[in-house]
This record gives sequence, C-alpha cells and structure tokens, in this order.
Amino acid sequence: MKKSLIALAVLAASGAAMAQSSVTLYGVADAGVTYVNGDKNWSGVTSGNNMTSRIGFRGVEDLGGGLKANFRLEAGLLLDDGTGNSGYDVSNAANGLAFKRQSTVGLEGGFGEVRLGRELTAAYNATARYDVFGSVGIAQSRLWANGGVADDGKTAYNTAKTTNQRVSNAITYVSPNFSGFKVGVNYGFGEVAGANSDRQYLGLGATYDNGPISLGLGLERLNKDDATASGKISVWSLGGSYDLGVAKLVAGYRDSKAERVGGDDKTKGYMLAVTAPVGPGLVRAAYNRYEFTAVNADKLKADQFGLGYVYNMSKRTSLYGTYAYIKNKDNNGANMGLTLGTAGTLKDNGSQHGLQVGVTHSF
Repeated sequence: MKKSLIALAVLAASGAAMAQSSVTLYGVADAGVTYVNGDKNWSGVTSGNNMTSRIGFRGVEDLGGGLKANFRLEAGLLLDDGTGNSGYDVSNAANGLAFKRQSTVGLEGGFGEVRLGRELTAAYNATARYDVFGSVGIAQSRLWANGGVADDGKTAYNTAKTTNQRVSNAITYVSPNFSGFKVGVNYGFGEVAGANSDRQYLGLGATYDNGPISLGLGLERLNKDDATASGKISVWSLGGSYDLGVAKLVAGYRDSKAERVGGDDKTKGYMLAVTAPVGPGLVRAAYNRYEFTAVNADKLKADQFGLGYVYNMSKRTSLYGTYAYIKNKDNNGANMGLTLGTAGTLKDNGSQHGLQVGVTHSF
C-alpha cells in the first residue's frame, strides 16, 4: 500500500512538473516556381516566397510567482536544395543549417521580458511588419534589406548602407503592453578587446496597436569598425496601417546614413500598400521607391511594384501567386542595380519583371 502511494505521488509530481514546462517544435515549408524576365531570363524552384521556410524549437517553464524562463532556437531552410542559409549574411551562405534566425534564452514576467542571444532587431520588428509581402519573395519591400553589414561583425562594412535585420551578442528587453503601447530595446556588444564601442549596436522599436490603428517606430545605430575609415550607421524608420474592414491601408518610410570620409552615404525610401480580403484569401499590392546617394555622387533611384493573392486552403496551408516589376532609374549611365532577388539580370533600361506561384504549409 505504501509503495502504491509513493508511486502515485511520484507520478503526480512528475505530471505537475511537465504541466509547468513545455517544448514546441514548429516551422514553415514554403516553395514555388519563379520566373524572371530581364536581360537574361531566369526560372527555377525557389524557397520562402510567401513565408520564410524554417524549423524551430521554443520552450517555456513556469518558475512560479508570475516568472517564466524561455528559449527559442530557429533555423532557416531552403526547400529547393535542402540547405539552410536563411538568416545569414549572404557571404556566409555556405555554412548551411544553423540557428541564425534566432537563438535566445530569457526570463519573462510582469516587468516584461529579457533575452540573451541573436534575434531580429526591435526596430525591424516594429516597422518591417508593414511590408504586406512579409519581407520575402520577389515583391518584398527592400527598405529593410540587409545593406551589406557583415553578419559575423568581424568584417569591415565599408560598403554598408543600412544595419542588419538581426543582431548578435545582444541583450534584448521587451516591455509589457500598456494600452496598446510596447517598446523593445537591443544592445549588441561589439566584443572588440580594448575598444568596447566598436561594432556596438543600439536599437529601439516602439509600437502602438489599438483597434484599426497600428503604428511603429524604429531607431538604430551601428558604431564604426576600427579597421575602416567608416563611421557609424544611423537609421530611423516609421510605419503604420489603418484597417477599414474592406481593405487595410499601409505605409512605411526608412532613412539611413553611413558616415564616410568626406561625407555620408544616404539611403532612404518609402512604401505605399493595400491589402483586401477577397474570398478565402487576401489580395496584396505595394509600391516602393528607393533612393541612394553616395558621397560626392548623384542620387540613384528605383521604383518597384508588386501584386499578389494568397488563397487559404486551410489554417495552415495556402497557395499564392505574385507578380513584381522593378525599374532602376538611369543617372549618367549608373543605377542602383536593384533586382528582384534572383539569378536573373536587369535589362538595359534597368528593369525586371517576375512571377511566382507556390504553396506554404505551417506546422
């Protein structure tokens, strides 16, 4: 009888412990066919056209008193060839599968949440959410694109125009929700011996969501690398949307300056977009204008249009189709060289057309 009671007590304690902690496997599988018409046409199977393909683990443990511990490990996948370089700087694509999209551990409670590790910046989260194409695919807004900053923080970023979407070696704080207001802050250590401020990242994202109104503000600064003659990169971005019910109106703006010898490289752009529920899916349309002015150089411009439809077959599976067009404005024989993100090349007039169709499944 005593042995039975002891066994029951052990099982009960084990069940209580399991109820207070959990680990979840989740992910997205997205692939489709892409065709790009340019000087040299390109077609093939591509991954992450509607949502970024990924696999991840997240866990939480209830520590009592309103305090919880959590972690998240998330890796990018490319379904077209089975590799995993999503979340990297392009120069590190050959590294394969790694938890470069997010790798954090933290504590959360009534004070908000504190995390340690690598993740999307608070500034990016606050404003890139207004990209109606989800920052993926041929029609994605390139306002928040990686500007060439070294992913590992160890290479001179003398060609950089903006900061990265993600920050490594970081402490992140996210506040509680105050009547629709939330604030996130990132501090990324430069980890340079004897020069703590080199490569240091500071970022803030503030959001307000209340009924049909949504607003976001992002502020970022990446300090210089002592191995270059370049100075700090400063960025601010703003986004917002208003839901009319029959349609949602969306806008975004981003402005960055990179200190150079003799002046600043300046990059800025804006986005105007709309989404509308039609049948079981969503129509998406967006216009983007990009401008870049290098030190002692003329301003370069590019315009981009995107139109797409996502057909929801279920809560987890959808079909999609997207059309995009980009045109780089010629200035004395030079242009920004922006493409639709494929192996295709621009026409002589600096333009490309593109089409994507595919399927997304979340799990």
